[in-house]
Amino acid sequence: MSISLWFCPDADLAPAVSATLAAHWLDEHERETASRFLFERDRRQYLVAHTLLRRVLAMETGIPEAEAVLRRSRYGRPHLQPPPGGLPRGGAALDFNLARTPGHTLVGVARGHRIGVDVEHLGRGAAALDGVVEGFPRAERDWIGAAPRGRARTRRAMRLWTLRQAYAKACAEACAEGGAEGGAGPGAATPPSTYTFTRADEGGTFAFTVDGDGLGESEKDRWCFLEFEPAPETLAAVAVRIERPAGGPPAVHLRQGFPWARPASRVLRLT
Repeated sequence: MSISLWFCPDADLAPAVSATLAAHWLDEHERETASRFLFERDRRQYLVAHTLLRRVLAMETGIPEAEAVLRRSRYGRPHLQPPPGGLPRGGAALDFNLARTPGHTLVGVARGHRIGVDVEHLGRGAAALDGVVEGFPRAERDWIGAAPRGRARTRRAMRLWTLRQAYAKACAEACAEGGAEGGAGPGAATPPSTYTFTRADEGGTFAFTVDGDGLGESEKDRWCFLEFEPAPETLAAVAVRIERPAGGPPAVHLRQGFPWARPASRVLRLT
């Protein structure tokens, strides 16, 4: 079963178009949330992100955008409530995740697996990351510190930040209601307190280790990761918990732009 990623610049939807789609597609909770933003740029990005999400779910499931019922976990993450009789297009249980950074939105959809995604722009800068990096494990801090000061070090810090965010979202949010939705179950419901990613300098994950008793070896083997740069100066990461690890990691199909139709995809590989 493959995984779909949809990466969309805010500029792909004119403000009037996103407002019109939102008025017809978004539910009461989403409309109320949009109305609370103080700045128009933030409200606009929220509308683009959530119209994108509903359009992607419609294409994946066959449920019209305005008819998708989204329930929210105690973590605030939406989950699709299947209609009576199941999804119109059938298939395994669906999990999805949404991430935003100024100017862009990333949506990840997985069938039969758990998924977390994150996206960040490098313009966030080193100063904003200093406090975050202090909480990383020693091995990760050493890897960041081995890079020259400036852009190279910021890039390493951001790579780890997006990866750790994607993993935490897949664990703590996507699995929060996993038992009721045929997901990973309580063993993967929260990320362990200390875990370390060993990164390749140019990209990719060499190893994923957990200190203490956070995860057993069989559980660690279920996790696969991906990092990529969907736009200049923009870093993205994906974490997937594979439900049937013996079958190997699924293919990842990355599509760009707002999906009025299903565009050609670029195939990426989880590691």
